[in-house]
Amino acid sequence: MTTPTISLKRIERQTIIVPIVGTAPLIVHAWSQKAKQMMLAAQQGKKVPKEHKDPLADFEASQYRFEDGRHGFPVMAFKAATVNGGGRAFGKAVRMTELRQSFTFLADGVGVDGLQLTEIIADEPIMREDMVRVGMGTADIRYRAEYRDWSANLRIEFMPSVIDAESVIALVDAGGANGVGEWRPEKSGSFGTYEVRA
Repeated sequence: MTTPTISLKRIERQTIIVPIVGTAPLIVHAWSQKAKQMMLAAQQGKKVPKEHKDPLADFEASQYRFEDGRHGFPVMAFKAATVNGGGRAFGKAVRMTELRQSFTFLADGVGVDGLQLTEIIADEPIMREDMVRVGMGTADIRYRAEYRDWSANLRIEFMPSVIDAESVIALVDAGGANGVGEWRPEKSGSFGTYEVRA
């Protein structure tokens, strides 16, 4: 008795560009090199001398930048917003574990810190001064970048045999209510929301 031959065809993949526009300002807060070094030193049991706060340096370090200076934001944040927002908006019609595997958000490049980024199209950001609570409720001042009017073009690869383009767009739009960045709705804020541009 002969074993039947397995014959499989390659899975088709498509890529679409989904333009989004911010419906609320985007607040960003990248981990600065100084913060990473301080965490590493603390984990190694080294004493870290306290430095004077430099608002302008903190503001600059909060931004995600490509090597050529363009503004960016972690591409995975948009995927997470899409999965979480889609799961919340469409309920039992979708499963979040399946959504994570149904599409890939493609980066526009790599930032100076090695993160995969999506380009943020915006004017130069403004500097925010925010009071925050850290650790055991200690108050601190944070200086972060805020993009007032911003947009992006999300490049998404998907398998049409699993999900169609219209559904991908609907999920991205639902993710916009979830938001990205600091103080987004998911984190009890109202910043970083967006919608698919018609």
